Amino acid sequence: MSTNTRPETTTTDDLLERMRLFRLRRLAVIATVTILLVVCVCVSALQGVTDISLAQIMQRLLGWWPLGDREPATQQQWVAFSLIRAPRIVVGLLAGVALAAAGTMMQVITGNAMASPFTTGISNAAAFGASMAILSGWRLAGSQDLATIVLAFAFAGLCSILVFGIATLRGMGRHTIVLTGIAFSYLFSALGALMQFIADERELASIVSWTFGDLGSANWKQIGILAIVVAVGTTMGVIQSGSYTLLSSGEEGAIAMGVDVLKLRRVTSVMVTLLAATAVSFTGVIGFVGLVAPHLARLLVGHDYRFTFPLSLLTGALLVVGADLLGRTIVSPSIIPVGIVVSVVGVPVFIWLILRRGGS
Repeated sequence: MSTNTRPETTTTDDLLERMRLFRLRRLAVIATVTILLVVCVCVSALQGVTDISLAQIMQRLLGWWPLGDREPATQQQWVAFSLIRAPRIVVGLLAGVALAAAGTMMQVITGNAMASPFTTGISNAAAFGASMAILSGWRLAGSQDLATIVLAFAFAGLCSILVFGIATLRGMGRHTIVLTGIAFSYLFSALGALMQFIADERELASIVSWTFGDLGSANWKQIGILAIVVAVGTTMGVIQSGSYTLLSSGEEGAIAMGVDVLKLRRVTSVMVTLLAATAVSFTGVIGFVGLVAPHLARLLVGHDYRFTFPLSLLTGALLVVGADLLGRTIVSPSIIPVGIVVSVVGVPVFIWLILRRGGS
C-alpha cells in the first residue's frame, strides 16, 4: 500500500516545486523589468540639452547629499528639470502604462493577438478631432492646446462607443469588434486625410506634428487627469486578471468556469476606451506600444494574467520612456518625436516576435 502511494506523493511534491520555481522566475522577471524602468527613468531625468546630476537635484530639494557637499542645481537647471523634463517623463510613464493596459485587455476580449488599442479606430478618430481643432482655430479657456485635447478625446471616445455599440447589438462577438473597428478606422483615416487636404501649410504642419506622437507639451495638469484614468483602468485590469486568464484559454471554458464573458467584454471595452482615448489625446498617436508590450509580457511570463498584466504595464512604460530618452539624445539638441522612435524600434521587435512564433 505504501509503495503505491509513495510515487504519487513524490510526483505531487515535484509538481509543486516546479510551480514554485516557475512563480519565482516570473517574479524575478517582473523585478528585473522594474529595475530597468527605474534606471531608464533616472537616466532620462538627468540627460538632455541641460544636464543635471542627482547630487544637484538632492541639494536643491533637501539641501544635502550623502556623498559630500555639492553645488545645488542652478535656476535654469531646476526649471528644465521640474517644468519640462519631469512632467515629460511622468506623462511618458502613464501613457505607456495606459496603452499597454488597453492593448492587453483588447487582445484578451477579442482573442486576437494582432489587436491593439487602436484596432477600434481610436487613433485615427483622435487625429481627426485634433485636426478639426487646429483647422477651426477653436480655443477652450483661451487655449488651443486644450481644445485639441478635448476634441481628440471626444472623437476617440465617439469612435469607440460606435464600435462597441454595434458589437453589442450583434452580441459582442470578438470578430464583430475587430471588423467594426477596422471599418471605422478607415472612415476616420479618410476624414483625417480630408482635413490635411484642405489645410494650409501652417495648419498641415501642426496636424502632422500631432500625429507623430510627442511628450513635449506635457505638464502637471495633464498628469493629474491621466493618473486618475490609469489608476482606475489598471486596478480593474488587476481585479479581472483571473477572468482574463480563463478567457484567453477559450470562451467556452471561461463560461463553464462561471465567467460572464459578455459582461466582461462590456466592462473591459469601457476601460480600453478611457485608457487609450485619454493617452492619445494628451500625447498624440504612439503606435506599437499596445501591440508589442502584451506580446513581450506573455513571452516572458506566459499566459497567467496575474503576472502578464503587471509585466505588460511595466514593459509599456519602459518602451515609451526609453524611446523618448533615445529621441532626445540621439541627435541632440534636436528631438525626435517619441511616436517615431517607438515605431522604428517596435517594427523590428514585432517582426522578431512573428518569426519566433512561426506558424502560430
